[in-house]
Amino acid sequence: MSSVPRFDLTDIRVFTSVAEEESFTRGAERAFLSLSAASLRVKNLEEVLGAQLFYRGTRGLSLTPAGEAFLECARNVLHGVERLQDIMQPFSQGVSGHVRLFANATAISEILPGVLARFFRTHAGITVDLQERLSAEIVRAVHERIADIGVISGHVVAEGVETLPYRKDRLVLAVAEDHPLADVPFMYFADALEHDFIGLDTHSATVAFLQHEVAQMRCSLRQRVQVCSFDAMCRMVEAGVGVGVLPEMVAKRLAKATRFKTVQLMDDWAMRELRICVRRQSEMPVFARELVDFILQSG
Repeated sequence: MSSVPRFDLTDIRVFTSVAEEESFTRGAERAFLSLSAASLRVKNLEEVLGAQLFYRGTRGLSLTPAGEAFLECARNVLHGVERLQDIMQPFSQGVSGHVRLFANATAISEILPGVLARFFRTHAGITVDLQERLSAEIVRAVHERIADIGVISGHVVAEGVETLPYRKDRLVLAVAEDHPLADVPFMYFADALEHDFIGLDTHSATVAFLQHEVAQMRCSLRQRVQVCSFDAMCRMVEAGVGVGVLPEMVAKRLAKATRFKTVQLMDDWAMRELRICVRRQSEMPVFARELVDFILQSG
């Protein structure tokens, strides 16, 4: 009778973290281990399995066919452990758990602070790993069980996950108070392209969205300055450097501290829908489903 390979849940978690981060350094940080300890655990795991799990080269880290197969199984094992903990929680004195929540920039800055504050008042034992990602990345993360809950743009294709309608928000044009467009109540985005724009960094979902729409128009965006946040964008707008595009709910908050005016964009795509996405509601721990309910109630 052949012996069964022996490894523990920590080995599986470390391997999964390294594989999903595509880096031993970031995987070790995510698993709260030193780089040497994480590397040793993966090396021992490969020896126990008798198979190489990673290709290690100058171009980085990638999974071997054996590693891809093991990753799929490892995710199922970790998901099963989470389900087991969820089932056993009612029999324990306290409820505890961890939720991985990925969301776009608008949700993180404008919606989730209040939602999480209310949620933690009645769920003191729950922790949340909140990360900002692009909507397409969030869908993939939820589908692959890297994230438990996602808040995404409704324009994104969300195959392989369940989505729930959440709320709508409109993109607006921010202009200085003395700008030629300051007294224009509404306009089409194409008519604003003759002006200089304040853009966000290339990792912003709003930037990717606008670039797609501009490409569809066969036009170009005259970006004078690139900044890292909507707050910095509005300060540049206030100073008269250029105009910017941002969600209306963000503009309303920032207008309290920065002087600028907004112009409604009449384009159909300017009305954006936010949606909640999960892999399967029926498989989620009770506390994760309750967090989804909290988010939906904030709509």
